[in-house]
Amino acid sequence: MGEFKTKLQVESDGEDWELLSPLVFTDDVYGEITVPAGFRTNFASVPRIPVIYALFGNTSHSAAALHDYLYSGCYPISRKNADSVFLEAMKARGQSIWQRRIMWRAVRWFGTGYCKNKQAD
Repeated sequence: MGEFKTKLQVESDGEDWELLSPLVFTDDVYGEITVPAGFRTNFASVPRIPVIYALFGNTSHSAAALHDYLYSGCYPISRKNADSVFLEAMKARGQSIWQRRIMWRAVRWFGTGYCKNKQAD
């Protein structure tokens, strides 16, 4: 199972979050993935519809920052594989299986326009 080797340390400018130190995740397939200090993330883009946000908003920030990095085009990985790493990272952070599956399904359905990686899916 994947594991975060470092803790997420961020600072907000009121809109986005900037990593103050590297975020390191070890994945069973890709090995060590390091999100560098200075990387900017908005975490998970959960709609602000009250029920949806209550269930999924403000959760799994480490996994969301890692996923944003994998989608940024800075790491050579397909969108499908980035989404799989996201699922594994949420599991590593102890998120419930139903939350993981729904958030993973949401990025599979709606993430296409956000991924800057040009690798085949």
